[in-house]
Amino acid sequence: MTSISPAPPRIGSGRPDSWTSRLWADIDGIFAAITAHPFVTGLTDGTLDADAFVHYVAQDVHYLRAYARALAVVGAKAPTLADTALFARHAAEVFDVELALHGELLPALGLSPDAVDRVPVAPTTQAYNSYLIATVYDGGFADGLAAVLPCYWIYAEVGAELAHRGSPDARYQSWIDSYGGDEFAATVTEVLELADRVGPTLTAPGEAAARAHFVTTARYEWMFFDAAHRREAWPAPTTGASATQ
Repeated sequence: MTSISPAPPRIGSGRPDSWTSRLWADIDGIFAAITAHPFVTGLTDGTLDADAFVHYVAQDVHYLRAYARALAVVGAKAPTLADTALFARHAAEVFDVELALHGELLPALGLSPDAVDRVPVAPTTQAYNSYLIATVYDGGFADGLAAVLPCYWIYAEVGAELAHRGSPDARYQSWIDSYGGDEFAATVTEVLELADRVGPTLTAPGEAAARAHFVTTARYEWMFFDAAHRREAWPAPTTGASATQ
């Protein structure tokens, strides 16, 4: 049987010799697994359990708080003032745009912001946040850029894919619209263009390290959807105030 190569990304330069094209080639299989995951397919075919989506949204709030901080640190290490400004703006947009979406979704799901704050951070969320923050603080600019890039790029590609399908559930359609639109694609394109300027300047060891971070956080993206589908919880529950930390 002849294998079918995954489709190239919709966003980016499309040049096979670009650094971001090489990055995407490293995660072809991961992206295919994400788009085939029942959580993602369930958004458009109506089979996703609403409780799984509630879990996802609550964990995404926890994740985005760490992601905004990670973007700010990446910006602080950026090589130019313009690049610093780009990441500072994107960090602010996490709250202005993405958390505004949650402001629409939470009531529709019967949740309040206070209720989300009481939801414990799940194991995968904690692991992903910890890896992200450690990488952007301990590594150089290219390490941090590579670590934050999958969240940008994979969500834009998933949004573009699902936008063609639509959803019978207004809550899921709202989520798809936020990531499948031209505005978010333009934001991602800015970061990809920066990555294509940075990649060719790296030493061989530096590029290998950056690509490894990119693959790792892409894997975490699959794990994040999977954890929501399973409504993941800590295997050894505890009691008291520490249970919500």
